[in-house]
Order: sequence, then C-alpha cells, then structure tokens
Amino acid sequence: MTDFRRVRPPGANASGRRVDPRPLAVSGAAFISLTAVFIRLADVAPSTSVFFRCLLALPPLALLAWREGRGGSRITRRDGLRYIGAGAMLGVDFALWSQAIMVIGAGISTVLVNVQVVVVPLLSFLILGTRIPARFVAAVPVLFAGIALTGGIAGDASTRPELYWGTFLALLSGVAYAVYIFVVSGRGSAETAATQVLISTAAAGVVGSALGSVWGPVDLAPGWASFGWLVALALSAQVLGWMLLGRSLPRLAPEVGATLLLLQPVLAVVVAMILLGERPTALQLVGCTIVVTTAWFVASRPTTTSRSH
Repeated sequence: MTDFRRVRPPGANASGRRVDPRPLAVSGAAFISLTAVFIRLADVAPSTSVFFRCLLALPPLALLAWREGRGGSRITRRDGLRYIGAGAMLGVDFALWSQAIMVIGAGISTVLVNVQVVVVPLLSFLILGTRIPARFVAAVPVLFAGIALTGGIAGDASTRPELYWGTFLALLSGVAYAVYIFVVSGRGSAETAATQVLISTAAAGVVGSALGSVWGPVDLAPGWASFGWLVALALSAQVLGWMLLGRSLPRLAPEVGATLLLLQPVLAVVVAMILLGERPTALQLVGCTIVVTTAWFVASRPTTTSRSH
C-alpha cells in the first residue's frame, strides 16, 4: 500500500511545498552574466578559457552528481546521450562566444548571444510543431535592426570591420546556446541537475576546446592572474550558474526559461562598463535595448503548445 505522505509532487521540496523555479533561473542568469567579464579579464585564447572553465568545474559537479545518485536520483541512458548532445552544442557556444568577447567586448557580445530567445520558439515550431504566434513574426525584423545597432554595423563598422566578424560569431554562438536551452528545458528532472550539468560540461569541454583551437592551442600554463580569473569563471558560472539553471529550466516551459535568462545581457553590459571600462556608443545602447525588449516581447507571453501528429 502506497504511503501518500512520502510522495513528493513535481517541483516540490522536501516539505511538500511547491518551489517556484523562476528565482533559481534568475540567480543562475546573474552568475552566468559574469562569464564574459571573467573571460575578458583572463585574456586567454578561446580554447584555453573553455578547457579550464570546464575542467575546473568537473570535481565539484562530480561530487554533487554522486550525492544525487546516493539519494536515488539517476538518469536513463537516453537522457545521458541527450545531455552529451546538448553539451556539444554548449561547447560550440563557449568557443564562438569566447572569441566574440575578445573582438567586440564582453557586454555587447552577451547581448547578441541572447538571440537564443527567438531561436528557441523557432526550434519548437520546427521540431515539436508548436504554433508560432503572430508577435514572433512581427518582432523578427525589429530584432535584426537591434542586432545591427548593437554590433555597431549601423555606426563605425566601416572603420572597424572586425565588428562584422565579432557580431557573426556572437550570433552563431546564440544559435548553439538556443539548441542547448531547447534540449534541457521542460525535460528531465531537476533532481538530477548536477548529473545533467556534469555530462554537459564534460562534453562542452571536449568540443569547445577543439573548436577554440582554431584561434590558438590550449595554454596549460596561462599565468597565475589568468588562472585565478578562470577559477572564478568555473566556480561562479560553470558550477553555481549552471546548477541553478539545471534545477530550474526542467520545471519551466522553454519560452519562459529563455525569457528569464534575459537578465544576463543586461547585467553583463553594466558589469562590463564598471569593471572593464567598456563604453558602448549611444547607438549600441539603443540596439541593446531593442534586442532585450524585443526578445522579452516574443517570449514573455505564455503560449499554448500544440504539437502536430
């Protein structure tokens, strides 16, 4: 006979109360917003930053995953393969974004990466048959106008052609990031978050380091100053940030999770201005506002999922 007092409803904590995953997602986004600043301060090649941010994060993540297993929370082989695939796309995101940060700056690159908020609903339409709302179609041209302003294409790109390349890398990174968010959002269990992040981080380290080697090999001795910033990156973003997202995103619809992550670019721009002295132009700040506002407009309204059969 089942003891219903021991049955914990989905999304509930040990006391049986339902836990709101949104504050966890916001906290995770806040930690991850520091990523671009730490990468800029470390001042190493993309392959080196990806290698160390993933490698240094593995021991604490492995300990947390072991505790999950001891508590009876385990994943299936199918989930493991899915997390490997998601992690590979995360590695692509890490490598491309790291290079974009060095080219166009921490704040601007973080804003551009968040094109993922529009890509996620598009993936839902292509793969799940989810209906695309009219607001999505109407917002796309506005979003691209904001991207052009944010990347400086409408301003001084004629004198700084690297802005085109940096913007392109950041947008590609955003697409890869969107695939990761799509795969892990609304699926799996928050009780196996550490296992998911561990597998994804390991896969991301392998793929991202290999792809990042296009811009230079892994430097195993980057210097103590750079190494210190990489440790801060691994513990703050890769462990705390992704753990918080790992516990929240499976409890949220993909579009809701993508919307809450918009706190990340806003904080990144502010922190980059304070700590790195980055000074976006007026047009770039207008573009940042357009991108964030448009993405919020697209993703903030809950939509009814309708899958094709």
